[in-house]
Amino acid sequence: MNEQETIQPAESRWIGTANHGFAAYAQEELKRAFGSVKSSVLVPGEVLLLTLPADAEQVLHRLQAQPLMFLRHIQPVRYDLVLEQLTEQEQQPLDALAALLLKREELYGKTIALQVRKTGDAETDDSNASELRHQLEERLAELHAEFTVQQPELIVSVLWTADRLYAGISKPEDNLSDWNGGAIRFQREEGQISRAKFKLLEAEKVFGIDFTAFRRALDVGAAPGGWTSFLLERGLQVTAVDPAKMHPSLQNHPQLKTVRRNAADVKFSAGEFDLLVCDMSWSPKLTARLVIDLLDAVQPGGTVIVTVKLMHKKPLAVIREVMESFEEARLQIQRAKQLFHNRDEITLYMVKY
Repeated sequence: MNEQETIQPAESRWIGTANHGFAAYAQEELKRAFGSVKSSVLVPGEVLLLTLPADAEQVLHRLQAQPLMFLRHIQPVRYDLVLEQLTEQEQQPLDALAALLLKREELYGKTIALQVRKTGDAETDDSNASELRHQLEERLAELHAEFTVQQPELIVSVLWTADRLYAGISKPEDNLSDWNGGAIRFQREEGQISRAKFKLLEAEKVFGIDFTAFRRALDVGAAPGGWTSFLLERGLQVTAVDPAKMHPSLQNHPQLKTVRRNAADVKFSAGEFDLLVCDMSWSPKLTARLVIDLLDAVQPGGTVIVTVKLMHKKPLAVIREVMESFEEARLQIQRAKQLFHNRDEITLYMVKY
């Protein structure tokens, strides 16, 4: 190496996804984690093309050691195919991508999830993402792989934009979410009270919470009962506090006690509950104050799950202030995450010590 040569720092490229409108906050978190981020917008407010100043292994290690709140999903960019160049070479994009993937020995004989997304301006002969996935599966028949949606050994992630085709190969745990783009979906059940139930279903999966291990839950701001119904299904005894009426389907449930009062006006015995949940459309600081005032009713080691509404222009500062108030109240924060089913809010998973 001569004197003028320098060692270039490692870099890696990724596609990062956040809930719509929150990509800028995911980008800000990445800057704090990695010092600098080069990015371009692929889907406004939601999907970014990222260059991070670390190799892929370092990126994954850092994101697993220090999970981010707003980055919902990440996928590596190993292949970057320029559609105009493929057209000039008279190549079809999926044929070109399949040819590259068929050279990857680690894919042969494996259980693989092909996760294909397309941006709104992508020109794909009116094929939707599902059709593109099936077309790619057909081209990869030589892999003798089993193509699946759930519990794959490897994920092949594809994003088709107006001018490029991005693709990468990863393990499910390395994408932050093993769902396509992090868009985890649950089927709405007949008679389901509200979509709020999906937040706890997702929290159960993402945070690894075994709700059946709890005995007695306090649901603050419970009406109309989406979270209460979920907890009852898991076998808990639930005390639901809200001045509004609960859904008629919950009337006379043997495991449910309803308290038709404002949560600020109720008191419970010390350590009466091992789980407290709160999903209220209040300001973050008021919600935190209300939950903190009820913490005596939660036994040591009990779990607290709270959604924090992001009503202000500086959500990172608000979240930090709310988390500090919870920590001062002897709550240990396990995870803070904007789940797919969160809208303008995040979910806090905490344990009382």
